[in-house]
Amino acid sequence: MPISQERRRLKAEIVGDVQGVGFRYFAQSQARRLGLDGYVRNRYDGAVEVEAEGDATSLDRFLDALRSGPRMAQVQDVRVSWLPFKGDLGPFGVRG
Repeated sequence: MPISQERRRLKAEIVGDVQGVGFRYFAQSQARRLGLDGYVRNRYDGAVEVEAEGDATSLDRFLDALRSGPRMAQVQDVRVSWLPFKGDLGPFGVRG
């Protein structure tokens, strides 16, 4: 399958038992492997927030990984927004 060259921006909230289980570092590892820019961070409400940019195919693969999460996570829901590519995110990393 050819990789889509269309560049997009993904914003996602991951809800469930997703803090304290290595979720941020799992997301960072997946994003870097796929060549995405952006960040992941814990939110005060117990969710994890992700914002990432890259080609559409890589973002779809990343979203599949977020829906599964690391072994100890219990993902209940992933709320997704697709936004226009801006190019203002740096190399993918963990925040807060």
